[in-house]
Amino acid sequence: MSALQIRRLDAADAAFAAQLAQAVAWSEERDAAVEQTVAAIIADVRARGDAAVLEYTNRFDRRDAASVGALEISRDALAAALARVPAPALAALREAAARIRDFHGRQLQSNWQYSDALGNRLGQRVSPLDRAGLYVPGGKASYPSSVLMNAIPAKVAGVGEVIMVVPAPAGEISDLVLAAAHEAGVDRVFTIGGAQAVAALAYGTATIPRVDKIVGPGNIYVATAKKQVFGTVGIDMIAGPSEILVVCDGQTDPEWIAMDLFSQAEHDENAQSILVSPDAAFLDAVQGAMDRLLPSLPRRDVIRASLEGRGVFVLARDLADACDVVNRVAPEHLELSVAEPDALLPLIRHAGAIFMGRHTPEAMGDYCAGPNHVLPTSGTARFSSPLGVYDFQKRSSLIFCSPQGAQVLGRVADTLAQCEGLDAHARSAALRVK
Repeated sequence: MSALQIRRLDAADAAFAAQLAQAVAWSEERDAAVEQTVAAIIADVRARGDAAVLEYTNRFDRRDAASVGALEISRDALAAALARVPAPALAALREAAARIRDFHGRQLQSNWQYSDALGNRLGQRVSPLDRAGLYVPGGKASYPSSVLMNAIPAKVAGVGEVIMVVPAPAGEISDLVLAAAHEAGVDRVFTIGGAQAVAALAYGTATIPRVDKIVGPGNIYVATAKKQVFGTVGIDMIAGPSEILVVCDGQTDPEWIAMDLFSQAEHDENAQSILVSPDAAFLDAVQGAMDRLLPSLPRRDVIRASLEGRGVFVLARDLADACDVVNRVAPEHLELSVAEPDALLPLIRHAGAIFMGRHTPEAMGDYCAGPNHVLPTSGTARFSSPLGVYDFQKRSSLIFCSPQGAQVLGRVADTLAQCEGLDAHARSAALRVK
């Protein structure tokens, strides 16, 4: 195979900032035809409910179900799928689930209250969502990790009911995905997919309950449907292509770094892998390792397209300069493959997940380390966070005014309301003042 042609940038170049911005820019073009198709499906599901969901599912997924109820998988069927999973895979699934559950259990927010000097009592009450919807890619695809990462935080948060939808083209569905649903405590599973599944979760049908939030990955029709129903329900995020940025001091085995970069490039042609190092010889060594290793990988064509289309090698002045590159990119996944990763943490402001040290590849986080693998992409780590328990909890403010407090706060509210020209507000507050 020919050598990979990967773009190289030098942070010392006067045009570097513009070059980097161009290299990482991602703007998914809106497809008007997809937007219209999705809007029509959503409107149809809103109008006809189960009948529309059944029609689209039978047509798009080559099914012949007589009712939407027939598309639901029972708890007994989930248990049967669990029993068919090979022992090593089941053990790995359970270990990952336990670690994810343990990590997310530490994210639970709590209620709190305090009293001020006037005897007013103020606070916060935290409560879970009543119902969450989880979209999982289906068919021959098998993403049990997606089930665990989305469903477990919801259950830890105390969500009353988790409804999972997963397409089953021609009736084909992964036992491992169903086993993951069983292990994660998913309450109901429907074998439906596409925009019709998102619409059913958002608006409800006679058979499929309406949810409060929809999470989970999907194709362009699913992503577009999530955009269109947002506001009626909450959503997790609109994810762009997967990304990894590796900062290395030049002392990690080049083959390790090469494979770490491959791990994201193999997702799809639009995925982005970036390596930043102050060691030019190391960049060359990683390039050489990539050229040697690529032919051995089944998804080598996808990896090549990703790396040659969006891959970037950056020569930094030093590790502090490398951290500046990180903050400009705000990557989904950041590996700090250096001798002292903790020393760089204070310099990092924007990253979805940070993998620290030479023995912590991003793949560990994808499956079993414990933190969530649903992360902000396309630079949104500047203002977004990983999916977590907090995404399935709501906060209500608590306000209790004592008689003494009402005298003080009533006068303040009265004055400010008059300044805003809202007389009813002013009089409402003033009535509490003696």
